[in-house]
Amino acid sequence: MIDVPLSVLDVAPVAAGASSGDALRATTDLARAVERMGYQRFWVAEHHNMPAIASSAPAVLIAHLAAATSTMRIGSGGVMLPNHAPLVVAEQFGTLAALHPGRIDLGIGRAPGTDQATALALRRTVEGLSAEAFPQELAELINMFTGDQPRRIVATPGLGESPAVWLLGSSGFSAQLAGILGLPFSFAHHFSAANTLPALALYRQHFRPSRWLDEPYAMVAVATVCADTDERARWLARPSALSFLRLRQGRPEPLASPEEAAAYPYSDMDLEFMAERWEGQAIGSPDTVRHALEDLQAKTKADELMLTALVYDVEDRIRSFELARKAVTES
Repeated sequence: MIDVPLSVLDVAPVAAGASSGDALRATTDLARAVERMGYQRFWVAEHHNMPAIASSAPAVLIAHLAAATSTMRIGSGGVMLPNHAPLVVAEQFGTLAALHPGRIDLGIGRAPGTDQATALALRRTVEGLSAEAFPQELAELINMFTGDQPRRIVATPGLGESPAVWLLGSSGFSAQLAGILGLPFSFAHHFSAANTLPALALYRQHFRPSRWLDEPYAMVAVATVCADTDERARWLARPSALSFLRLRQGRPEPLASPEEAAAYPYSDMDLEFMAERWEGQAIGSPDTVRHALEDLQAKTKADELMLTALVYDVEDRIRSFELARKAVTES
């Protein structure tokens, strides 16, 4: 059994033939369902210019999801800080924390969450495409919540209305920074599995106690698709792998159905890429998923696991989270 909290990461996937409204309603249904199952938190990720993802405005979606639920923590996994002015993020999440005290998480990342052309549209200057100022922008954002350094501009809401701030990452840079700042750290194992153990080691090595944490707190996000059989789970997971393949090829599309994904003419290189995507993830029957998650938690010593499932049909998505939770908590 796994005795660490389980949480959920979602991107409001837009299925082929469906609308963004359909995707957002499905994500709302999913949030309500996993709250009833006992999941710890529900995060949504910021991505742009991706037809398969409707979570492009996390603060707006978080407001809706927090109002649609009652106990589960709701947050961003994450807000890509270089895309936004720190004051705007402070005011948005200060508002959320004021409306839903004790329930809002602000996960911060430094990647653009999109392609370079879209990043330029967001940041408006070529100079803004660099993430070199990220540590300073992060410090500025945190100060808007804490008020440790006097400022002429006060975030209202913001100052005194602080969400729980997390740092996200898929490499060593954010891991070290999270450790130095004494922040909780969430690692994206679901798309950077090779870097998981080195990054967590750096986080723990560089950790300094802070007002937020006395000890390191690491969460690992893992792709998890659970069904009654291994074959059914791989069938449900195939559209996600195809989505990443199309993204890598520069032609993102809405999330394919399992039937469309099964009929796609994969090359040997495509199949190799997809196999690498699934390596180290938790895809299969309840027994397979339980063993995979237990192995991941044992290797990483994660304090929390965040499951993410890019599955075409919301009922299959909800069922996946239900089976996965039962597999690791009731075995």
